[in-house]
Amino acid sequence: MKLCDFDGMFDKKLSAYISKNSGKYREEEWEDLIPKLYDKFGDTVIKSLGTSPRGYYAAMDDDQLVKCLRAHIKGGVPVPEFLCRELEKRPACRAELLAALASREEGLVQYAVNILGADPAAIPVYMRLACMPDADDDFVDLCADFIKENADVVKEQAMENYKKGVRPDLMLEILSRVQVPDERVFDILLKEFRGGDDVQMMAGYLASYGDERALPYLYERIEREDIPYVEFQELKYAIEALGGEYTKQRDFSGDKYYDLIHSGGGSAEDIFSVFSQGAAEGEGPSSGDSAGSFESDGAQDEEDASAAARSGITFGRGFNFGNGERKN
Repeated sequence: MKLCDFDGMFDKKLSAYISKNSGKYREEEWEDLIPKLYDKFGDTVIKSLGTSPRGYYAAMDDDQLVKCLRAHIKGGVPVPEFLCRELEKRPACRAELLAALASREEGLVQYAVNILGADPAAIPVYMRLACMPDADDDFVDLCADFIKENADVVKEQAMENYKKGVRPDLMLEILSRVQVPDERVFDILLKEFRGGDDVQMMAGYLASYGDERALPYLYERIEREDIPYVEFQELKYAIEALGGEYTKQRDFSGDKYYDLIHSGGGSAEDIFSVFSQGAAEGEGPSSGDSAGSFESDGAQDEEDASAAARSGITFGRGFNFGNGERKN
């Protein structure tokens, strides 16, 4: 089995293509075009191999594919998206990656999560790993995205962890995503809303859970005269999300957030910083761009391809397979 640095080949071709077309596209357009170029590269025949990157991995058996992934990681050679996509298709490969994930095989864990995705069989394993004391925040966030999509699968685990004080904030968020009604879940969320420290967050969780029995408690809270404007807005949203309505006019003049938003004196940056969102608006890329000409020169590309870590270009569904991380 030959280890091919297809991403190194692509980077070289991409650099040449960008230099040749530097004034042709805006930055936003490049962001849309690069994944198209990468996708086209996947079907481009490499002369020295006699096949394309996709064809190269499609010809491997299940055992070879998993060994190839391990070899890429061990050798520090970027893991191509084409390899990960082929692994996704094979049930036997997914089973082996699940076993590697459960055993926390060094170097393979984040790739396994990205490839297995929201596979129901993987969700309890994600939950166990995310709750380990030594789990780093980025990994927990990665697992949490998939866990929340399948909250019912780990509902009992989440309630048990919540009672034990294991990542309680994450457990509450997971419980708020449970789809099948459960009195125990509703009681936990309501208790935290009425007696917890973060009313805004819990109002959002009650809205997410979707039980209209929370409405009287939301109405009771929103009628308080001492609530800040930001909390009022979150409560109003939760009420409306549950099918209720709140039309009473309230005067929040003097509230610093309300005044900043409604005075017209603050910049957009000031307003976003108030809510700690840090969001920035940007234009979407043009939908009319084509992938253009992006052909492989064959053997020379393969010989010159760098085996260094990728620079961080994000492809496909938002996976940066160069370092195993998902970019959202």
